[in-house]
Amino acid sequence: MTKSYHSDPAILGGEPVFVGTRVPIQSLFAHLEAGESIDDFLKGFPSVKREQVISLLKESHEKILQPA
Repeated sequence: MTKSYHSDPAILGGEPVFVGTRVPIQSLFAHLEAGESIDDFLKGFPSVKREQVISLLKESHEKILQPA
């Protein structure tokens, strides 16, 4: 699985962003917490691909459900 995000000190002070963009990962979670859909998020940030969002959510899911 290709990583959908990265952190670079030269981009937004190292805040994790979607690869190929300057869109912070936190923006996705803020939209979802506010009750917005993935489609709403993607409309607001057209440089982010749906595949990147799904990949990030899958990776988060796997990490959270990983046995201790």
